[in-house]
Amino acid sequence: MKILTIIGARPQFIKAAVLSRLIMNDPETEEILVHTGQHYDENMSEIFFEEMDIPKPQYNLNIQSKLHGEMTGKMMAEIEQVALKEKPDWILVYGDTNSTMAGALVAAKLHIKLAHVEAGLRSFNNKMPEEINRIITDRLSDILFCPTDYAIENLKKEGFENFKDKKIVRTGDIMLDASMFYSKKQISFNKEVPNDFILCTVHRAENTDSAEKLRTIFKSLNKVGNKTKVVLPLHPRTKSKLENITSDYKAEYPNIVFLEPLGYLEMIWCLNNCRFVITDSGGLQKEAYFFKKMCLTLRNETEWRELVDNGYNILSEINENDILNNAFKIFDHRETFDKELYGDGKSGDFILQQLKKTVR
Repeated sequence: MKILTIIGARPQFIKAAVLSRLIMNDPETEEILVHTGQHYDENMSEIFFEEMDIPKPQYNLNIQSKLHGEMTGKMMAEIEQVALKEKPDWILVYGDTNSTMAGALVAAKLHIKLAHVEAGLRSFNNKMPEEINRIITDRLSDILFCPTDYAIENLKKEGFENFKDKKIVRTGDIMLDASMFYSKKQISFNKEVPNDFILCTVHRAENTDSAEKLRTIFKSLNKVGNKTKVVLPLHPRTKSKLENITSDYKAEYPNIVFLEPLGYLEMIWCLNNCRFVITDSGGLQKEAYFFKKMCLTLRNETEWRELVDNGYNILSEINENDILNNAFKIFDHRETFDKELYGDGKSGDFILQQLKKTVR
């Protein structure tokens, strides 16, 4: 069996590493990795392949940040050529990026079986480009690997049970596999990180593209930092947006410890050692739960509803009062983290066996 795996963004590198390790030890399966280049900063891409101890991609398309249409179109053209050359049994995509949708469209046009890991997730916000990518990819997929019961419910409500050519499978979350495996390899680092800190990331376009929202978020984070310092690995896009609204963001927000983007093993160290997490990321909400940390999410909605329903995650409007009130609630909040929401950490092996069984 030959699998053509399409990846392009940091979370996809981590998820793919789980399956890639398993495939390397499976004599019946060959994997061709295609890196679209969607994340091109070294700390946001290349370093992950070294840390994950997996081979670098056979193809690097170097299609860097562009407008959505141009980026997706160029990815499709390049992926199509690779697929025609390699003739895979499966095209495998992860998550909800432009790379994901480009791979899905190529698979559909070339009549190659498509597998989607993290199928069925919905924010119900069509202004998010990720939501459009998810919906299209799910509709085109032959096998939909769903991490949660909510994801399966979403597909049922959209009528996917009526598509007899599609297979919907609950797998648990492949990011749990990665967190369990790589927590043994976590890396501490010689940066100015206080002993007691809150881990924060901000990168989502709906927050960074609005100067007003960006000011509100960072002003609020700085006030939270009066109680416990906020450690924030700074996404390149967020850094650029901050520089547009202030001449010296480090001086303006002294209670925030700004870091360069971290490798995955450094982020695991931060998750293990932080007090709690503030983020607008999708994946970090789950990773906080994996490491038994509460999470404040700077969004009105989340794809991971089970975290909110079970009290592990609080959603926040982007206004100062809401952010501060919710953050200070978490300081005094205690949770047991005793629920198994995302499987048993063996999703990767289950996914591989399903692909092998289906292709036979």
